Amino acid sequence: MRWLVAFGRFWYDFVIGDDWRIAAGVVAVLAAGAVAVVAGVPSQVAAPLVALALVLVFAVPVSRVAR
Repeated sequence: MRWLVAFGRFWYDFVIGDDWRIAAGVVAVLAAGAVAVVAGVPSQVAAPLVALALVLVFAVPVSRVAR
């Protein structure tokens, strides 16, 4: 049972890491991108928008720390 707890702690630390807001932002952006594609937005449009949103998800917390 101890290995299961260690396994869960590893994955929590790996996914969440230092800032849970980045992990939540990544999940939200990927979910929005999936919804957009299912709704009929061409992947040639959705992919750059998802990429830009992911850059913003990472840039905002990093810029706050840099200040």
